[in-house]
Amino acid sequence: MNKLLALLAATFFATASFAAAHVGAPMAGASAAKPAATATTKPEMKAEAKADTKEAKAQAAAEKKKARADAKAAKKAAAAQKKTEKVSADVKADTKVVNATTTKDKAVAAADSKLVKAEAKADVKKEEAKK
Repeated sequence: MNKLLALLAATFFATASFAAAHVGAPMAGASAAKPAATATTKPEMKAEAKADTKEAKAQAAAEKKKARADAKAAKKAAAAQKKTEKVSADVKADTKVVNATTTKDKAVAAADSKLVKAEAKADVKKEEAKK
């Protein structure tokens, strides 16, 4: 295993030093063609860079608009939710008032009926006492 690792490391360093030695040496045909290619490529590169910049700006603007729209929709949804909760609370409060009023009315009616019954009994007793 150690021999295999040593062989692998030696191969790696040999390849790296060979590549480093030959990187700086240009090929004969490539150096002559490079200036001509660079001259025709510069305007194209500038145009491409400009197009990329415009595309990036347009993308950023679109994302910003989307974020604003999302925020606006979220705000409207929150307001609607709050309004719904308020209406629900108002309805619950009104229901409690109606229930309390109804309960009060029932209690008053029950008390009145008891009073009427008591008065009727008292009247009957008075009538019997007179006889």
